[in-house]
Amino acid sequence: METKTRSKKKTILLSIFIPLGLILALVLGYLAYVLIAYHRVGDQPELEIVNPKTESPATATEYKLLSYNIGFCAYTPDFGFFMDGGKGSRAKSAAAVREVIDGIVALVNTENPDLLLLQEVDKRSQRACKVDEAAAFDAALPAYTSVYAINWDSPYLFFPFVKPHGAALTGIKTYSRFGIAAASRVELPVEKSLMKLVDLDRCYTVSRVPVEGGKTLVLYNFHLSAYTSDGKIAVEQLELMLADMKREADAGNYVIGAGDFNKDLLGNSGEIFGVSGEEYTWAQPFPTELLEGTGITLVAPYDPSNPVASCRNADGPYNPDQFRITIDGFLVSGNVTVTSSRVVDTEFAYSDHNPVEMTFSLNP
Repeated sequence: METKTRSKKKTILLSIFIPLGLILALVLGYLAYVLIAYHRVGDQPELEIVNPKTESPATATEYKLLSYNIGFCAYTPDFGFFMDGGKGSRAKSAAAVREVIDGIVALVNTENPDLLLLQEVDKRSQRACKVDEAAAFDAALPAYTSVYAINWDSPYLFFPFVKPHGAALTGIKTYSRFGIAAASRVELPVEKSLMKLVDLDRCYTVSRVPVEGGKTLVLYNFHLSAYTSDGKIAVEQLELMLADMKREADAGNYVIGAGDFNKDLLGNSGEIFGVSGEEYTWAQPFPTELLEGTGITLVAPYDPSNPVASCRNADGPYNPDQFRITIDGFLVSGNVTVTSSRVVDTEFAYSDHNPVEMTFSLNP
């Protein structure tokens, strides 16, 4: 009788611990996969130039630049992202992604910019239903030459469990009506702790556009870190990029940067738009002291008579009480005259960002 009792207890224990052991093995195996698969893309001194052109911009002529974080074409107004407190992890479908692409292309055609800088443009990502967004934009915008660089290439994220985010290959894309002579990817610093698995990889691209008269317009496209422990890494990223910009400006070239800073460019967006965002590391004020001595100026798009934010917190579907902030803008050297800048109010129709626009001219 005692032997049978011990055998029964052993069977019960095995029925409990074997499944627990299997689950633990799966979890540890997955963590090992993520750590092993994690990698950084690195510097790329020669990016492919798609649809090359030979036209050059002139000095003392007004041009328009549009910068837009398109949120991998998933952030329709009803979308909330799981890493921001929402429930969404992927676009609804490939058809929905293509519908957003069509909307963005229509917007670009309406605004008709000479330069278009996009961020979060995906290729082969589960979150974008494996739609090659870069190729789709290339096909829809034949008047432009372009370059693309991978911002991060992440392993499969098995969360949320019901509809995992999956693997993501996303990048930044620069379009120009003028010829791009050369383009490169420059790696940015990221956190060294396990936070690197959340914030992944980061870079900026440098596109060199010959200007009539012999100088060069140097275009910087960037998407700085958001999901960091304290926001300091984004400052280090800015320091590296600003040092690069200063070298180009000191050489007499025209410098323009545009993208997603993940910093409060207005310094008090919570006050302006009526909702506090102090709890978000990416919502900290832009460190203007970094600009001292660089010859580079920050251009933050803002109309005090009609303030429009460039970004909403995607903790759920868009609503008027949601935290809003302006984190998208421009950097220019002293030989670039800015005529105007604004946030194009799409009411977040195609992304958790609104595009930002700047008109400028290159000084003779």
